[in-house]
Amino acid sequence: MGTDTAREAAAQAIAEAVAEAGLETERPREGSFLVTLPGTAKLKTLVWLEVGPHSLTLTSFFCRRPDENHAAFYQWLMRRNSDMYGMAFAADDVGDVYLRGRLPLEGITPGEVDRLLGCALTYTDENFNAALERGFASAIRKEWHWRAERGHDMRNLKAFAHLAEPTHHE
Repeated sequence: MGTDTAREAAAQAIAEAVAEAGLETERPREGSFLVTLPGTAKLKTLVWLEVGPHSLTLTSFFCRRPDENHAAFYQWLMRRNSDMYGMAFAADDVGDVYLRGRLPLEGITPGEVDRLLGCALTYTDENFNAALERGFASAIRKEWHWRAERGHDMRNLKAFAHLAEPTHHE
């Protein structure tokens, strides 16, 4: 299959998969798809799919550089990589974490795109809170106490209640 034909087939496969799944998608330029995946732990995951001359590149921001516990944070993420399909956690020059993958165009079908997007959502949702606990525990505790003292909504922090020290007013 020629390069242009493979690129067109991959782009068509992506378009079909996201349409069938009913996912919000933007097409900022030819061969590029920005897909929004609704999640649970991380409420929204944006996935870039870029159809290149020979491969499909997947990129999704996971979280910013951790505030603390850097070695354990990155080591924990690297251990996750061993069981992941089609992508892995990677850090950029400043330490922000992304899911990154590169696959040959010939293997890109609507079913494979669905699988990749499902994996990106699963890896993000299943690892997000645990990553935040490892790299941002102090900030979470501080936010918890600030909100508790002022009576603010705690719903999006409930997953981290175990990190907050018990208050003496209860």
